[in-house]
Amino acid sequence: MKSMRIDQNVLRLSMAQAFAGANSAVVYATGAIIGNELAPSPSLATMPISIFVAGMAMATIPAGIIARRYGRRVAFMTGNACGVAVGLLAAAGILLASFWLFCVGMLFGGAYAAIVLTFRFAVADCVPLEKRARALSTVMVGGVLAGVLGPQLANITMNLWPPHAFAVTYIAAAVVAALSAVVLRGVKFSFHTPEVVTGGRTLSEILCQPRLLTAMLSGMVSYMMMNFLMTSAPLAMDLCGITRAASNMGIQWHIVAMYAPSFFTGRLISRFGAPRIVLSGLAFIALAAFAGLSGLDVAHFWTSLILLGIGWNFGFLGSSALVLECHSPEERTRVQSVNDFVVFGSLVIGSFASGGLLSTHGWVAVCIVAFFPVATAALAIALLPAWRVRGAQSA
Repeated sequence: MKSMRIDQNVLRLSMAQAFAGANSAVVYATGAIIGNELAPSPSLATMPISIFVAGMAMATIPAGIIARRYGRRVAFMTGNACGVAVGLLAAAGILLASFWLFCVGMLFGGAYAAIVLTFRFAVADCVPLEKRARALSTVMVGGVLAGVLGPQLANITMNLWPPHAFAVTYIAAAVVAALSAVVLRGVKFSFHTPEVVTGGRTLSEILCQPRLLTAMLSGMVSYMMMNFLMTSAPLAMDLCGITRAASNMGIQWHIVAMYAPSFFTGRLISRFGAPRIVLSGLAFIALAAFAGLSGLDVAHFWTSLILLGIGWNFGFLGSSALVLECHSPEERTRVQSVNDFVVFGSLVIGSFASGGLLSTHGWVAVCIVAFFPVATAALAIALLPAWRVRGAQSA
């Protein structure tokens, strides 16, 4: 009976990940297009996406505080409320032709996305220690469905309310967020006493761990470089004369590549250890940059985007598994929220820097810049055994 409950919890979190991820996919698929139509200046066309990313960073610490004080269920329901809000506010912004109202909606969308990404940590509260890595990757499998559901939702609904393109799309996204809330209500988390919730080391003591700092750096680089290259790729393809249809197909395969490896990433982490999987992810990201440098044909861009998705999966899930090794149960929400704040905060830098670098120096420069953070994170992972030996000697 207990194993059935565990399986049901993981399944529900995976389904909720799919519904909620579709909400984010809608934003990425339509945000810049709508921004271009509503913005007072063409230079502000991508601002809705940047505000979405900023919302992710801003929400991580408050989400952790809510989860710590009131439990993960309350945090998740808060996230779903933000998901409904982004749909309704964005739809209102489209109907009223208000660029700034649409941007406010994107801020709520970023908050929703940030809380959704904590599902990967929340599943650790539902399974035994030895099953955490597999459960974590199983939850992320929901992203495969999200990558299909989000774009299809946009395609089916974008012209249902002429002349307000995508208004119905965001109303549908609000409905999907509500469905995610229904699914999440059935998740059973382990019970924690007040002593467990309020105990643990201070944050400064926790952050002195080289292993945790390395995990945070690896997660930051994996996510930031994925966002950095992916944001530039569609515009780079457009500048190279590649059709929009081919560009969209490349992004779709990129999203599939981001989440499809989750079917086996957890097993790989359990077998080979999180540091090796992180290194593999960083290697795939480096290969993605090499592919981008090797040519400007459709095949080169698609290959780069697919390798980039796989690299993100290994790097992000591997670093998340490392974070789970660096805190006790009573410290989990504090550590996880700080980790996500660092990771998602880096996306703001990548989001704003990517387009500017592409417009001034071109796609080749974007690919070259990606090597430096990847090399730094790989070096930190390689030094982990030495840090462990030094820590054992000092103890």
